[in-house]
Amino acid sequence: MPSVGTLAFDEFGRPVLILKGQDTKKRLFGIEAHKSHILASKAVSDTLKTSLGPRGMDKCMVSPDGDITITNDGATILSMMDVDHEIGKLLVQLAKSQDDEIGDGTTGVVVLAGALLEQAEALLDKGIHPIRIADGYELAAKIALEHLDKIAESYPLDLKNLDPLINTAMTTLGSKIVNRCQRQMAEIAVNAIMCVADMERLDVNFELIKVQGKVGGKLEDTTFVKGVVIDKTFSHPQMPKEVKNAKIAILTCPFEPPKPKTKHKLDVTSVEDYKKLREYEKQKFEEMVKMVKDSGANLVICQWGFDDEANHLLLQNELPAVRWVGGPEIELIAIATGGRIVPRFQELTAEKLGHAGIIRELSFGTTSEHMLCIEECKKSNTCTIFVRGGNKMVVEEAKRALHDALCVVRNLVRDNRIVYGGGACEISCAVAVAKAANTIPTIEQYAIRGFADALEAIPLALAENSGYSPIKTVSDVKSQQITENNPYLGIDCLNRGTADMKIQNVIETLIGKRQQISLATQLVRMILKIDDIRLPGEEEE
Repeated sequence: MPSVGTLAFDEFGRPVLILKGQDTKKRLFGIEAHKSHILASKAVSDTLKTSLGPRGMDKCMVSPDGDITITNDGATILSMMDVDHEIGKLLVQLAKSQDDEIGDGTTGVVVLAGALLEQAEALLDKGIHPIRIADGYELAAKIALEHLDKIAESYPLDLKNLDPLINTAMTTLGSKIVNRCQRQMAEIAVNAIMCVADMERLDVNFELIKVQGKVGGKLEDTTFVKGVVIDKTFSHPQMPKEVKNAKIAILTCPFEPPKPKTKHKLDVTSVEDYKKLREYEKQKFEEMVKMVKDSGANLVICQWGFDDEANHLLLQNELPAVRWVGGPEIELIAIATGGRIVPRFQELTAEKLGHAGIIRELSFGTTSEHMLCIEECKKSNTCTIFVRGGNKMVVEEAKRALHDALCVVRNLVRDNRIVYGGGACEISCAVAVAKAANTIPTIEQYAIRGFADALEAIPLALAENSGYSPIKTVSDVKSQQITENNPYLGIDCLNRGTADMKIQNVIETLIGKRQQISLATQLVRMILKIDDIRLPGEEEE
């Protein structure tokens, strides 16, 4: 086997392996490094560009395990892509940060970042220094954000009229797989947010919204439940399938005799000993069931399992029970029903019981699959969205789409200002930024014009994905915006006969659009300031 290095020793006698070929690793400097970064970013951006908008294409990804994911959600696509280049990985993180903070616009932010770097490449070829380009982009972003504030409109947050919120959620869902039941999904998302929103603090606790999926049925069967749905059933088939006015004992202790905490060994040497042990176990089970009954509970939800004898005793005592309920579900049930989680039977009292109007068992199709639905809870601000779909892939994509819609409605609760989509606000900002570039006397004016051209990448991609001639369509809309002074004109992706996005109700949140421009500019500025990169494992030719 050929030698891979030399073994040396330091002053303490510890071995150090000196690898061969360290001096032959490929190292990029200056303009070459910038070109490498831009090439990697364009490759990632071009992959996502075809997924933008309501007519965007979906991507089919296969995991190493063979699981299939079909989606056009930018953050999901990038998280599943195996990106090797360091700058490509930064774009993956860019999409993730947009998804974590805003929830929507993950594809757009990557397309914008790719377009900014593409414009930067042309400016570098002209001999403009990367720092001057980065400074120009920073200035242009500031102009664009100020213009967004000018063209933004305030949206009324009226609990009696939820149509404006539903229209915004529908825009988000327009490009998703669930768009055939767009209105229904948007209403579910708005109802869920309104159920848990704190209007005084203008905030939404997402932990109170649970999105549960079950394969089977069709997307239209997706329902909104004011309560909790858990993928469990009653522990005994003869227990009642419905409990009204439920008083729930929420237990994290198992239905079994207590065990000593030390290592122990018990030898049963005779039939009498075995009978005594069995009597002891039965007595303990009866004591536990009695404690639950004495507290006034008529339903037990237990985090742990219990054996057949305990199950039979619960049935005999007419005490329905659910076992093996996971920790997150236990917490959600406790929050929803106003109950306390009880770690010991001795601590169970009437005050610690949860209350629900009705608990019923749902059954699906002919597969004997069951779930429990806990409704009319004491604290009704906990809710569940129960998603149905023909296969696992559809259910997962519907969950992702609903997550985006929930985030958009949450953003409107935080800041109720909106701008109009379909590329309208990007074209309007591009016009404003290009106009401002003419007033800048320094060399940064070239970068500012480049920023304006990059902003047009999003409407260009929308037009191309909709089957139009991209440059002609965008130039027509741009000239129309300038002559009519109307910032609501965008790309008519769905061919509805009007380019006015206000009439089409294509709405985006201002907070999301601002975040898109800010994050893309920050990342591009950082990439332009890297002029030295050492690529591991690659040798010079």
